[in-house]
Amino acid sequence: MSTGIIKKVAGPLVIASGMRDANMFDVVRVSDRRLIGEIIEMHGDEASIQVYEETSGLRPGEPVTSTGMPLSVELGPGLIQSIYDGIQRPLEEILRVTGTNLLTRGVEVPSLNRETKWHFIPCVSAGDTVQAGDVIGTVKETEVVTQKIMVPPGMKGTVSSIAEGDYTVTETVAQLDTGKGKTPLTLMQHWPVRTGRPYQRKLPPSNPLVTGQRVVDTMFPIAKGGVAAVPGPFGSGKTVIQHQLAKWADADIVVYIGCGERGNEMTDVLNEFPELKDPKTGRSLMERTVLIANTSDMPVAAREASIYTGITIAEYFRDMGFSVALMADSTSRWAEALREMSGRLQEMPGEEGYPAYLGSRLAQFYERAGRVITLGKEGREGALSVIGAVSPAGGDISEPVSQATLRIVKVFWSLDSTLAYRRHFPAINWLTSYSLYLDSMAGWFNEAVNRDWMNCRNRMMRLLQDESELQEIVQLVGMDALSAPDRLKLEAARSIREDFLHQNSFHEIDTYTSLEKQFRMMRLVLAYYDECVKALNAGADIDDLVDLPVREQIGRYKYTHETDIAPAFDEVITELTKEIAALGKEAN
Repeated sequence: MSTGIIKKVAGPLVIASGMRDANMFDVVRVSDRRLIGEIIEMHGDEASIQVYEETSGLRPGEPVTSTGMPLSVELGPGLIQSIYDGIQRPLEEILRVTGTNLLTRGVEVPSLNRETKWHFIPCVSAGDTVQAGDVIGTVKETEVVTQKIMVPPGMKGTVSSIAEGDYTVTETVAQLDTGKGKTPLTLMQHWPVRTGRPYQRKLPPSNPLVTGQRVVDTMFPIAKGGVAAVPGPFGSGKTVIQHQLAKWADADIVVYIGCGERGNEMTDVLNEFPELKDPKTGRSLMERTVLIANTSDMPVAAREASIYTGITIAEYFRDMGFSVALMADSTSRWAEALREMSGRLQEMPGEEGYPAYLGSRLAQFYERAGRVITLGKEGREGALSVIGAVSPAGGDISEPVSQATLRIVKVFWSLDSTLAYRRHFPAINWLTSYSLYLDSMAGWFNEAVNRDWMNCRNRMMRLLQDESELQEIVQLVGMDALSAPDRLKLEAARSIREDFLHQNSFHEIDTYTSLEKQFRMMRLVLAYYDECVKALNAGADIDDLVDLPVREQIGRYKYTHETDIAPAFDEVITELTKEIAALGKEAN
């Protein structure tokens, strides 16, 4: 353990001398107040320390003590339903201890409660040989989540003793004979946040992360274990989209990181999630959620740590074989914290003042996502999907954080302020967004939903692209200059936009759409277009086709309950055929 003294204080950066025996990324305690910090640079015996708490009042000469350990998180029962700050301090426990809802400096509270007892059920017996990643027992953490207690990475041996019972996270549940002595195993593990947890191998992204959001699942899907970016200007709906994905994505565990965003947005999450019913279990969504809250009024240096804290917790659940969805809102605020610390370290700035290593730090974060075969003899399959919001100033995605992110991620949901002002939500622009997972998952959609899925999806995209080109002509010479087939294309594209892509996240039924219903909605819109093309060729008038009464039924189909989607679909198709046939008779 190395001890030094403060030499200089510059905001969240503290320079300490006499730290020659300390190591990079060691956690240190600063001054008699024991503020928590992390060594981020070493020069001789001088250490540059990133302090994760308010540094006002610190002065040169005060002591700095290294703990000799890197910044780590505690992993075990008690994570689910918890609300942590950026360095995994439990906010509810701090409130209970201090009696104030303000973060008190220097308060030391364990991340996992040391008094709560958990019922441990063994999966192995004394004499069994185990290795890193093997499950030795289970703990039912909530009604929804059963945690698997695993042998920590780097350990293997023979179980010498193990017993069922009620234990705290620090009590020994088993003894492991490693050949060099007996090692106690507890319900809790420690893991350094800047190091990715190991696994056997990565799997290709072939299955979609179903979200129930039509513009995402149909047009620009994300794979399980994939990475996506949601850039957009203020007011375009980044946070609402992330809330929707957290609520409805086909994931067993949700880790939501509020990194540098406004406190009221995190408050919405805290108020909404306990009341929301999980569609898979019927219980509170909080029973499978971990929240990391490091809002804009909290220490700026802790924003950087919050991203790593969140993804390390997510990797822990991935290692159990769960599908985990991580929402980072937003990586721009994290990058701003990097820029501030880089400036205080007097490093050479890159574009717009961001450090030159911005791209590599983003890549290190996003590459920890993936669908993997975990450690252990049985080799469970787990997935960690990462969805990062980006908040470019003025919505300008040419700025460094957006561009560095786009070079890494494979799904780009481009939020458009113009769509948001028109009250079209989700405001994802279908002409500028993309998904590089589409081709690898096409076979899954065609097999699991309908063999015509990709054909319908591609036809709708072509109609939307044709609409964009025709709108330029309309703006120049007016609607009357268009031919009847082109006017029909515009109407079909309008139906796609209003009846399919537009989705009301606050409507009880429209907030989530199953893949089967999404396919039927595509079929309805395309059936209207195909039947109208036939009617036009038979001599029908375009104005009559535009004003068909059945169009209202097509538009209202999105509000049909899942149990009625098949009969309602048949009814709309029958009505459409009847009305088109009636127009055909009039034309003849």
